[in-house]
Amino acid sequence: MSVNQQAHTGPPYGQPQPAYQGYQQPGYGGPPLPGVPQSQYGAYNGPVPGYQQPVPPQGSLRGPPTSGAPPPTSGASLAAGHPGYSQFGQGDVQNGIPASAAQVHRPPAPQPFLPGSAPPASQPSAFQQYGVPLASAQQLSTHMAGMTIGSTSTPAPPPAGLGYGPPTSVPPVSGSFTATGSGLYTPYTSSQGPPPTSVSQGPPLAQPPFSGQPVSTQRLPSQVPGFAPPPSSTGIGPSSYPPATGAPRPSPMQGPPLPGQAVAGAPTSQPNHVSSPPPPSSMSGPHPGPPPMGGLHGPPPPTHPPQPGYQMQQNGSFGQARGPQPNYGGVFPGTPNYGSQPGPPPPPKRLDPDSIPSPIQVIEDDRSNRGSEPFVTGVRGQVPPLVTTNFLVKDQGNASPRYIRCTSYNIPCTSDMAKQSQVPLAAVIKPLATLPPEETLPYLVDHGESGPVRCNRCKAYMCPFMQFIEGGRRFQCCFCSCVTEVPPHYFQHLDHTGKRVDFYDRPELSLGSYEFLATVDYCKNNKFPSPPAFIFMIDVSYNAVKSGLVRLICEELKSLLDYLPREGNMEESAIRVGFVTYNKVLHFYNVKSSLAQPQMMVVSDVADMFVPLLDGFLVNVNESRTVIASLLDQIPEMFADTRETETVFAPVIQAGLEALKAAECAGKLFIFHTSLPIAEAPGKLKNRDDRKLINTDKEKTLFQPQTSFYNNLAKDCVAQGCCVDLFLFPNQYLDVATLGVVTYQTGGSIYKYAYFQLETDQDRFLNDLRRDVQKEVGFDAVMRVRTSTGIRATDFFGAFYMSNTTDVEMAGLDCDKTITVEFKHDDKLSEDNGALLQCALLYTSCAGQRRLRIHNLSLNCCTQLADLYRNCETDTLINYLAKYAYRGVLSSPVKTVRDALVNQCAQILACYRKNCASPSSAGQLILPECMKLLPVYLNCVLKSDVLQPGPEVTTDDRAYIRQLVTSMDVAETNVFFYPRLLPLTKADVDSDSLPAAIRNSEERLSKGDIYLLENGLNIFVWVGVNVQQGLIQNLFGVSSFSQISNTLSMLPILENPFSKKVRSIVDMLQVQRSRYMKLIILKQEDKLEMLFKHFLVEDKSLSGGASYVDFLCHMHKEIRQLLS
Repeated sequence: MSVNQQAHTGPPYGQPQPAYQGYQQPGYGGPPLPGVPQSQYGAYNGPVPGYQQPVPPQGSLRGPPTSGAPPPTSGASLAAGHPGYSQFGQGDVQNGIPASAAQVHRPPAPQPFLPGSAPPASQPSAFQQYGVPLASAQQLSTHMAGMTIGSTSTPAPPPAGLGYGPPTSVPPVSGSFTATGSGLYTPYTSSQGPPPTSVSQGPPLAQPPFSGQPVSTQRLPSQVPGFAPPPSSTGIGPSSYPPATGAPRPSPMQGPPLPGQAVAGAPTSQPNHVSSPPPPSSMSGPHPGPPPMGGLHGPPPPTHPPQPGYQMQQNGSFGQARGPQPNYGGVFPGTPNYGSQPGPPPPPKRLDPDSIPSPIQVIEDDRSNRGSEPFVTGVRGQVPPLVTTNFLVKDQGNASPRYIRCTSYNIPCTSDMAKQSQVPLAAVIKPLATLPPEETLPYLVDHGESGPVRCNRCKAYMCPFMQFIEGGRRFQCCFCSCVTEVPPHYFQHLDHTGKRVDFYDRPELSLGSYEFLATVDYCKNNKFPSPPAFIFMIDVSYNAVKSGLVRLICEELKSLLDYLPREGNMEESAIRVGFVTYNKVLHFYNVKSSLAQPQMMVVSDVADMFVPLLDGFLVNVNESRTVIASLLDQIPEMFADTRETETVFAPVIQAGLEALKAAECAGKLFIFHTSLPIAEAPGKLKNRDDRKLINTDKEKTLFQPQTSFYNNLAKDCVAQGCCVDLFLFPNQYLDVATLGVVTYQTGGSIYKYAYFQLETDQDRFLNDLRRDVQKEVGFDAVMRVRTSTGIRATDFFGAFYMSNTTDVEMAGLDCDKTITVEFKHDDKLSEDNGALLQCALLYTSCAGQRRLRIHNLSLNCCTQLADLYRNCETDTLINYLAKYAYRGVLSSPVKTVRDALVNQCAQILACYRKNCASPSSAGQLILPECMKLLPVYLNCVLKSDVLQPGPEVTTDDRAYIRQLVTSMDVAETNVFFYPRLLPLTKADVDSDSLPAAIRNSEERLSKGDIYLLENGLNIFVWVGVNVQQGLIQNLFGVSSFSQISNTLSMLPILENPFSKKVRSIVDMLQVQRSRYMKLIILKQEDKLEMLFKHFLVEDKSLSGGASYVDFLCHMHKEIRQLLS
């Protein structure tokens, strides 16, 4: 996808300016300037504290062109021929040639210079940038995806900061990314392969050779010489060239360019084609003074002054923020010569966000292209539609993408190729995924006592890729090539094509996913399992009772026990239930059906846990209904006056484990827990929370359990098939990293409700509990992934335990959990045969039936890197990279993990650039079509709370999110890292559809609208200050903005179309997610708004994460370093 958007230009501080001739330019590649601190990553240094961000004007941003004379341009593209340098001096800055010596490179046909004529046709003149361009912020000639970015300027004082978002949201990018090489421009023509996203910087437009005279505007030909129109591909920037009439033309992605995507004009004769601001005296165009901001529609920039804590100076995701720069006087650090320059500093120039790859656009395009047709899985190596697209799947031999998604569907034939590309080969597998009602569940195949047919050597299960030979008497394994006799009962003749004649009657021969009924050989101790049990274990310490939690749980369980999971046609669930309450001691309850009242037995010796009763502890719900109801009524009363504040934790899990052992069954413990277990007992913990460890080498200890006790306990639980689900209600530090170990390793789920309050949190908790109790679960599960010769599974991520290198063991595996598997080459693959995966999951169903679920997938293999890059799935790649990074923080400093992620992605993109893209100037960032969102999504992972926490994120939050993400599927990580933002005021109340999503950036918000943002854990409803009173009345039932309560946990039920529509949208989103999302109402300019802004992931984050624009520039710089 090629994009030509004019490069940001403007004088780097040190370019000779017409007004200041003869100033030597700090050039490239020599000794660092004295006194300039080195920064490891120049790419994202915001302005130094000395540079105050001006206050942005009120009024909306971006819209129809403002009226008035076209601004004089000073912008020309930076040459493709120079290494970029970072603002405030990197180590590679040295003195260059004086201005006069620089050669001005021209396109073949110079255009006449017409002062006062139309602006160059390559951009509309709608946006006028005022003020002297900021050094090197506007040099961001980010030849990003084909974008060439120019800049216009007039010497007026800047508008009150076209800084978007909080002061940190738009750092000037320090570091122009120009290409290395000569100053000559290689015109960009087109690129081969799938159209790459090439973001380039256009050739400098026609320039008269003059120096130091005012540049007005100049006319360009309708087709810029030397510029082929970009290849048909995803455009970042103008996709067709406007006529030279000077009529402003809207930019292809609506709206005129943002500040910093301005009109490319003539560079005055300077090295690097970086144009200078024209001398103030001879300006045409508006006089100094605030610019007319009339036409810019979109959200108003917020008006925060820079805040002392993070003065726009965050150094992006990498490295420490830099202090003030020595040796630079002046209004803004940059040029000593500018010290006396009057007027406030100019706003930083920016790459136009509309010209860089948009996740929203990609999602919409995929929906419109692939949402209408069913996805038929008969063909090898087909890339499925995106997870954000609604589509039907027809299984014709490969597993549905709902069960398995791969990072690439065409994998390199050799390990050398795989190493060269650095694209990880991984599959995200969700073996028990829920299917939509229109799709059929996997068929259950019963082969009787002989069990499933398998390969003799590698034990792979019969599947569509097995080759029958010798008239059907034997079959050759598609995984290891071994030949196996077909058992007599399974024999069938072949047709003229070599297929068995019963091919379509047997699911295992014609479908990608199916189940086998397992024989007794697949069961523990060679006997069929008993149905599983659920044990509810309730913390009855002072906090739990006082908050109303105990009463709430007991009330809910009375009705919930009727909804235990059951097999399709069963009258009632086979699952038995038991109850325990605890604080410093444990209370077991006998609820045998023959009793008139439940009996309580107390175990106070928590150091040596045992279960005081066998008969009557685990019971059938229907048989013991009255006794259970009586118990659930009594528990809140029994502990109503408790003064016990301390709790134990490990003995509770031990008690559940012992009970399941005694009953000889697998099962699940539902533990409701409120505080750090400090009472004397095994597994006792101490408070070790220490925020001072953040960004030190010891930070990793915050993610590690503080004792190995729980790892050993987890191992025992897995051996018994005892899965632990944990509901936490902390009011302070609880040590999720340690308490979560057993849950995590047994395949369970953690739910956390910090500062639980009945009125605001009960809905969310009860919905989570209901879903958790009712969902499909497999117990005592073992999963193995087999592959055809040439690759093998080497690494696994998820909530499970492994006692050897091949078997993934889970006490419980539910329909929401994924296991991510990485593959490596151990031999060559062939293009003809492709590669095969078979995932086999052995588990006990909720009725106690032992089953095998099989998923098969065939992939293509390639000898050309271009084929690999053409068949990647970025969402799956990000899912894998996030899990890889989140595991990395257990053993490495967080900064090391972040740097490794950036480096790997730079290598992936550099390899594409070097081997697959057609030759073009190094000044272009060229992205593979199906990976063009890799930078924006990767930046979201880098800015996530685990890898870059803000001051409000607790240690427990980070440990919790780290564990959550590790077993998320691709759809969940997609919305978690890049949340969905919907303009509710644009919703059509008469249709069922959602309003079109918008990009996650503050500049996309308008004060007059209401927006909804969801990320899978929370739903935020953001209300702008200028929303019409009628809308507020319709949605919240109050008459004004100030009356909206931000303590609402649900929207009021009002009888009007807008209220119904918004509530239906919220319900629709809740149904799509595996957890019930917390609803938070936020008003613009409220103190809670910072929470919302944290999720506007395209903006710079308060914790120092880079904005999307800056990160794209940073990635470009990294790629160019690798290429050079």
